[in-house]
Amino acid sequence: MTPAFLSVRDLHVSFRTEDGVVRAVDGLSFDLDQGKTLGIVGESGSGKSVTNLTILGLHNPLFTTVEGEIVLDGQELTTAHESELEKLRGNKVAMIFQDPLSALSPYYTVGRQIAEPYMKHTGASRKAAWKRAVEMLGKVGIPHPAERAKDYPHQFSGGMRQRAMIAMALICDPDLLIADEPTTALDVTVQAQILDLLKDLQREFGTAIIFITHDLGVIADMADDIMVMYAGGAIERGTVREVLRSPRHPYTWGLLNSMPRLDSDLSTPLSPVPGAPPSLLTPPPGCRFHPRCAFQDRVGGNRCVTERPLLAPDRASACHLTAQQKHTIFIDEIKPRLRHGQEDTA
Repeated sequence: MTPAFLSVRDLHVSFRTEDGVVRAVDGLSFDLDQGKTLGIVGESGSGKSVTNLTILGLHNPLFTTVEGEIVLDGQELTTAHESELEKLRGNKVAMIFQDPLSALSPYYTVGRQIAEPYMKHTGASRKAAWKRAVEMLGKVGIPHPAERAKDYPHQFSGGMRQRAMIAMALICDPDLLIADEPTTALDVTVQAQILDLLKDLQREFGTAIIFITHDLGVIADMADDIMVMYAGGAIERGTVREVLRSPRHPYTWGLLNSMPRLDSDLSTPLSPVPGAPPSLLTPPPGCRFHPRCAFQDRVGGNRCVTERPLLAPDRASACHLTAQQKHTIFIDEIKPRLRHGQEDTA
């Protein structure tokens, strides 16, 4: 069996703070194959961004403890030296950040900032790197790229800045692209253009993509597989079709039920997941979701409070409900409440 291009095993990431130790990621495992897209969804604070910053080695070792294994194309990253990680960042692995205005420097032209990683990783001359930067700006759909490369970030619209960030991320043809909510701050028209652009570029370069978002609609359009995160761990995983058509975890049911739809009755209120995410300083015992779960009384004994459910490989959900209970509850109680047309999302 061919090993996965990216393999994360039992990853733990914790931060030391004045208030105590924050367990931002707590026992996370997943795989990603070349040319595929993994969508990671979950509320703020679930560990999505921390996981991917850890893959890049972008954490302060003075305050951060990382345990577990991250293997990228056969290379172990958690024990890699900083000099090795610098060679990977922007070259083999690249990241598109959520807010390009803060990620881009206001003091340098867009073209110079895009050209810089190309010069660093390939040894190209300044002239050759500038030519490559202009080429990439054109490839991501920015009109008159030779002229716009001379502009500064504040002279670009939000959508254009995001395109420039994508050009910077892809200029060295990375094997893995991490997109951290790259369309959150954009209007829906520009959002659709950016998603189409990423799919076109993935087909061209064969890039593996990790796509982080709160939006299940975006995931349905972009991803091959979904991993749902909650309180530092994965609680459900499967293909897009499997998870959106037949979700198996109460938290995923809540996410789907809170989605607004254009074809729904506007007078029908949304049903948000009750409660709030737990503090990762003092996470609840047992199942992390049990304080917000409406179905823990259907699990025998006190297992939800005392025993943390495990996530099995492949298609799975970390919940103490039996497979038959999950199926029955979804069909009889959850699916009828979902917005009309949910079954066609995938």
